[in-house]
Amino acid sequence: MEVDRASRPIDPGILARLQARLDELGGISEEPGRLTRWFQSDAMRRVNQRMIEWGTAAGLVPTVDAIGNVRLRRDSAVVPTPGVPRPLLVLGSHLDTVRDAGRFDGPLGVLTALACVEQLQAWGKVPPFDVEVVGFADEEGLRFQTAYLGSAFYIGQFQEAWLGLRGEEGVTLREVLSHEGGVAESVLAAQRTPDGLIGYLEVHIEQGPHLESVDRAVGVVSAIAAQTRARLLFTGRADHAGTTSMELRRDALCAAAECILAVEAKARSVDGMRATVGQIAVEPSASNVVPATVTLSLDIRHAVDAVLAAAVEQLKLETARLAAVRGIGLRWEILQEGTAVPMDEHLSAVLRSGVERVQRDVPVLVSGAGHDAAVMARVCPVAMLFVRCRGGVSHHPDEFASPTDIAAGLSVLADAVCRLADGDVAVSGKGIR
Repeated sequence: MEVDRASRPIDPGILARLQARLDELGGISEEPGRLTRWFQSDAMRRVNQRMIEWGTAAGLVPTVDAIGNVRLRRDSAVVPTPGVPRPLLVLGSHLDTVRDAGRFDGPLGVLTALACVEQLQAWGKVPPFDVEVVGFADEEGLRFQTAYLGSAFYIGQFQEAWLGLRGEEGVTLREVLSHEGGVAESVLAAQRTPDGLIGYLEVHIEQGPHLESVDRAVGVVSAIAAQTRARLLFTGRADHAGTTSMELRRDALCAAAECILAVEAKARSVDGMRATVGQIAVEPSASNVVPATVTLSLDIRHAVDAVLAAAVEQLKLETARLAAVRGIGLRWEILQEGTAVPMDEHLSAVLRSGVERVQRDVPVLVSGAGHDAAVMARVCPVAMLFVRCRGGVSHHPDEFASPTDIAAGLSVLADAVCRLADGDVAVSGKGIR
């Protein structure tokens, strides 16, 4: 017997399982004493196995695809038309983490999606479309500094050029994907866009302080900011620290330091811009040797594509000038570029309707962080729901979303799927309309 929309209660047992699963996944790590899960790691395989077990217990059909995405599918009761793909709604997020992470960024969205399907079953709700819960294998890009490997594969847009990427341990992506007698190129051949995609919904912690500042549990995302990731290689000359005079030095680290400050100054001068140098590697890295080479990471973001592009070009010129003054070579390598991604108007409206059931108003936010939704938007309508994050802290062990706020997020997601199932927004194999 289906529960009436106006009186849908969230099952306390489902909420309790969601919390317990967050805690359990938060303890599965590659590094003792802190939470770290990178692409194709043993920790990721253990997390996938737990997702398979939980999905199977919920009656979903589990698979792990060639790149490592875990997929839990619930088919609708609608008899398929020959030659016509069954409509498919995807719910999910990612299961990998940054180094020394919190336990909510990514897994909250995957586990809330699974809890949503469990709640639909408890309500007796069978949508007229298939539902797939996806835990993407790589969103953070920790291992190869190129995010969205999982979702890019899911939509059939994994790039062969990525196989040459080399991680900090010296292993290439091709080598990682060629383990156990397999061939990396066969992974490429296995990818394809899922048939019948009608939309993608992602629940995620806000990763910022806005919801907390307005005292709201959840908010709806309007767009994801544009982002560029780059690697900067400074080349100088190694010399003896005690015998080489200051005027004769070609110190790559000093040039890099000036360029880091230039990055900060540029971001501070442009409203809404975020720019970060989060990694630095120095060679030969000895206390008595002038640094010969330095490699920096650069992450720069803005909600407007043209503003971001202009800033990147200006930084290329300024960092080249600063390096040249010191006689240092500089090479920029663009690792990833992503344009701003607006959320789908109709799917977002469905989320807003759900938010109105749990709180007084609907905060609308631009996401400064990237998400798998940005990749999924290339092939289907997408929408995102943010859950309040204490202090705006993310990518840190102190990351926290309260059980009450998580319950609000689950309520909104489940309500949205029910609204889609009830025909509040028409769906087809071509998307939301």
